[in-house]
Order: sequence, then C-alpha cells, then structure tokens
Amino acid sequence: MKSHLRTVRLHLAEPLRISRSTMSARDAVWLTVEHEGLSGHGEAVSSVYYALDADTLRRLLGGLELSRFADPESALEALREGELAHVDTPAAVTAAAESALLDLVGKRAGVPVHRLLGATATPVAATARTIGITAPMRAAAEARRLAARGFAVIKAKAGAPDPEDDIERVRVIRDAAPGVRLLLDPNGAWTPTQAAALLPRYADLGVEAVEQPLAPGDPEALGALAEKSPLPVIADEDAVALDDARRLAGRVQGVNVKLAKCGGVHAALRIADALEGSGTELMLGCLTASSLGLAPAVHLAERARWTDLDGHLLLAHDPWTGIGGGDGFVRASGRPGLGVTCEDLA
Repeated sequence: MKSHLRTVRLHLAEPLRISRSTMSARDAVWLTVEHEGLSGHGEAVSSVYYALDADTLRRLLGGLELSRFADPESALEALREGELAHVDTPAAVTAAAESALLDLVGKRAGVPVHRLLGATATPVAATARTIGITAPMRAAAEARRLAARGFAVIKAKAGAPDPEDDIERVRVIRDAAPGVRLLLDPNGAWTPTQAAALLPRYADLGVEAVEQPLAPGDPEALGALAEKSPLPVIADEDAVALDDARRLAGRVQGVNVKLAKCGGVHAALRIADALEGSGTELMLGCLTASSLGLAPAVHLAERARWTDLDGHLLLAHDPWTGIGGGDGFVRASGRPGLGVTCEDLA
C-alpha cells in the first residue's frame, strides 16, 4: 500500500463563537491510502483544544507507516487490535487512519461502510444545526432560516459572560422556530451553582437537553448535577474515551461521542456497547470538518438518540460531497466505502 497527505484550509461561512473561543477557520489534513488502483480517504482537523496543529497531524499520520501492510484489511485489523498506532497516538490521528482504511476496504468489497459495520439499512438522521453565541436578532433570523429549510433540531451555544444574554438568545430562537427541538451547549462554562439556577429556566423554554454544563475534570460533579437536573445532561468534554463513558454510564443521561476524540468508528461502537442498558444514551457529535471528516460518523447515525453532525454545514465551501445535511438530514451513501467524493481529487 501507498499513502500520502495533503493539508487544506477550511474556512467557516462566519466565525463561530462558543464560551471558550471564536473560530473562523481550521486546517484539515487528508490521508489517502492506495492499493491496487483504489483509494481510501480520511481527514483529521487541527484543534487548539486538543493541542493539534497541521504539522503535528502530518507528522503523526506519516509515522503510522501504512506501507508496511500488505493490504488495507490487514492494516485495519492491526488498528482494531491496537497494533497500528502507539498508545499515546492522538485519537484524531487514529480516527483518520481508520476512516481511510474503512473507505478503501469498503470499495474493495463493493459495499458501503455501514454494511461493513453490520447495518443493513442506509442510515439517515436529523442533525442538529449549531447557532453560536451571537446577538439575539441574528440568532432569531438564523433559526427562522433553518426551520424553513427543514431543520428539526437546533443547538444553541451558551456561556456568554452574562447568563441573561444566553437566556434571551434561546428565548428568541424558540419564538422564531417554535416547532424545532432545542439543545443547549455551554461547553463547560457554568459552575454547579449557576447550572442549578439556570437549568430550570431552560427547561421552561423547552430545551430538550444540555451538553457539558460544567467545566470538565470533575465527572462526579457532573453526575450529581444530572441526578437533579430538570433536563437530560449529556457529557462531552468529560467523556473522551471508553473508560470515561463507563465511569459516567447510568450517571448522566447522554454521552457525546466524537470520533476525533474517542479514536474512530470502532472505538465509538465499543462506547455504544458499554452504554447499552445503562440508561445513558448516545449522542454523535463532531468537530468542524468537511464531509470527509463527518462521513464515518454518519454511517453510525442509526445508533444515536441525538445526532449533531453539522460541522461541514458551517463551512464557506465544503470540498467533499456525499452526506447531505442542507435539508436538516445527513444520509450515509449506498456507494462503496464512505460514499464521499472530492472534485479536487477526481
């Protein structure tokens, strides 16, 4: 097998402000694996939060030495057994390598990735669409636009310096799009005291669930809040890997699984199995990325109660196509592999 890397800049259609930062662009590193005339692709995106820049991603992806494997099937097996990457290899790197291998294995077998994973029906899911911390007038206009396009779920970011600003933003979103389901994500901005005071108010506004209301690092506090919360609490930054999910299973109402933080599709499936029967349900989330970066998660979409796979929809230009989302629904393709294509690579 041969592999090569390409770095591209992904610009957002407009800056996205959350409680800890504002983002207008990020770098993506594309990994292409070739074997016997076919190619598989994966994407890893830079992240300040996870301390990964493009140069680091390129170095680590190149260090996997995929050429030492005779075929993608044996490389994929080595990845599943923990033999492809080092223990300290970042999850985003492992996830990108797995994506490229799954894409290639699916193309060689002539089946889509969800069939490789045991699903028979083609996954389709209503995805949340994120509205960042912005002025109420802009939030209301965006909510009306999204509802008109068919979005049934909106996720509002929270964590402004004045909590009343967040309350007002969610109120106008609710008024502008009364039929949508509302999710809330403060990205760990609240103290336990603030969360206890604010969550009943959001429940009154019809918010369905809240992601990571407390600063990460104290899962006991998150579990204690979830026990008394009038809204389901979904762990995100406190639920990175399998051990985190096991620790929180039965204590919070949901766990947000992002392939770039847990290590890929098979790591996500292990988390889903660990949550089974615990009362804690699965949310599929993402980083801002192209359709290539999101496609592996879309092939898992039927397993999640909440689907938040809109990272490609935040871009000014998505260089890949194949998973949809513009009408509020992401869809896995029935084509072999991941089912995504890029004009630049044609």
